[in-house]
Amino acid sequence: MNDMVQQNLRSQYSADEVWSQFKPIVTGDDYVESLRGRNLKVYLFGEEIAEPVDHPMIWPSINALKASYDLATAEPELATAKSHLSGEQINRFLHIPHSSQDLVLKNRMQRKMGQITGTCFQRCAGLDSISVMHSITFDIDEAHGTQYHQRFLKFLDRLQKHNQIIAAGMTDPKGDRSKAPHEQADQDLFMRVTARNENGVFVSGAKAHMTGGLNSHWIMVLPTMRLGEEDKDFAIIGAIPLQAEGITYIYGRQSCDTRAMELGDVDKGNAQYAGQEVLAVFDNVFIPWDHIFMDGEYEFAAPMVERFTSYHRASYVCKTGLGDVMVGAAATIAEYNGLEKVSHIRDKLVEMTHLNETIYSSSIASAHESKPLPSGAWINDSMLANVCKHNVTRFPYEIARLAQDLAGGLMVTLPSQQDFESKDTGALLEKYFKGREDIPTADRVKILRLIENMTLGRNAVGYLTESLHGAGSPQAQRIQILRGMNVEQKKWHAKKLAGIKQVD
Repeated sequence: MNDMVQQNLRSQYSADEVWSQFKPIVTGDDYVESLRGRNLKVYLFGEEIAEPVDHPMIWPSINALKASYDLATAEPELATAKSHLSGEQINRFLHIPHSSQDLVLKNRMQRKMGQITGTCFQRCAGLDSISVMHSITFDIDEAHGTQYHQRFLKFLDRLQKHNQIIAAGMTDPKGDRSKAPHEQADQDLFMRVTARNENGVFVSGAKAHMTGGLNSHWIMVLPTMRLGEEDKDFAIIGAIPLQAEGITYIYGRQSCDTRAMELGDVDKGNAQYAGQEVLAVFDNVFIPWDHIFMDGEYEFAAPMVERFTSYHRASYVCKTGLGDVMVGAAATIAEYNGLEKVSHIRDKLVEMTHLNETIYSSSIASAHESKPLPSGAWINDSMLANVCKHNVTRFPYEIARLAQDLAGGLMVTLPSQQDFESKDTGALLEKYFKGREDIPTADRVKILRLIENMTLGRNAVGYLTESLHGAGSPQAQRIQILRGMNVEQKKWHAKKLAGIKQVD
């Protein structure tokens, strides 16, 4: 055992000890304060950050998550639910679905959050990870006589009562994609167990594209793919507090993200909210047994991933909330340009709306067609969830293209806010960038900057690139659609109607 593992063995913690450090969160302001003083090891632009909460590039992503607490207060009928464990009202982002209606309300909440923030609000993957853990721990226990399910329920009850945020750490760097985890030259390219003792396990590796990685209280680490018997050390699922010793966070860049550090809000497009991704590196990080929910049961990695994708691909209904903002921004700029009554402008707005509602309809359908699992949790229909996500890999790009079409070239040639406020150039810009006479030039500039932000700037990550690659890139959905399309049955129906004799 190397020196680093020995050092960490002396600093291991119990589940009770870590929970005793937390105070229950009630309000959005409580949430923000809960992120302070954690002494996380965070790097941005090659330098360690003392307090991420106060960094101007990071704050908008924290504010997006704060909105999930504010929504629970403002619209409890939508954003809260009755816990099946305690019977208390909890944030819906911590609720295990126990009916199709639970999944429908989840989808409606996700769309609402997209409308409020105009970006990725970073809670869906965590919700989907606890949803799948409810059923997969139950199934492992049934097969192996383990005690994972009760461990998980105890953890979940604490999570709900403390009203904390959990992030999903699923995506490993993967290294050479042609090789299994145990075949990699560098074993850390997939998360693995490095040591065990009577108190718990130690893990090393990394989790990439960690959505909301710094803004959560816990990371649920899960396998990223199907595993074989020789990959037992990689078949690990556990919950880790963000401040656990041995974790380094490296903040991911987003297009135009340094605008968050500029003076003024106009050029930022959406100054209030943004998404966040980090690379989380684990160097022999300890997890107590009470927070371990799979340890070596490699045969359950594949069904775990498949169930997660059924939940998470339907969760991309959140992009319809962003789509609502895009349609609204496009309609507004058409109005500010004096073109809102032109037929081809209206037709483009209709097309944008049609594409957006097509995404929403497939996700809602997957919720209505959901089914119960043996654990009692309900899961979205897999085919319709994959259709939803496959629509998301395409339609937001067309919605964004049409928004840019209606915005015009001025969206990407606007001078800076400082130029508009300058005594030397401000009057000229006010004069020459005027649209409709009764609309302030400043309002026209602001809506153009919002369209730029969502289609080219920082929040294009949450609306476009994440739509393409999040929860699996397009081919991943096509594989699942192929598996579920049941061509033989469709051929049988066609042959029957055509009068072709068939062998039963």
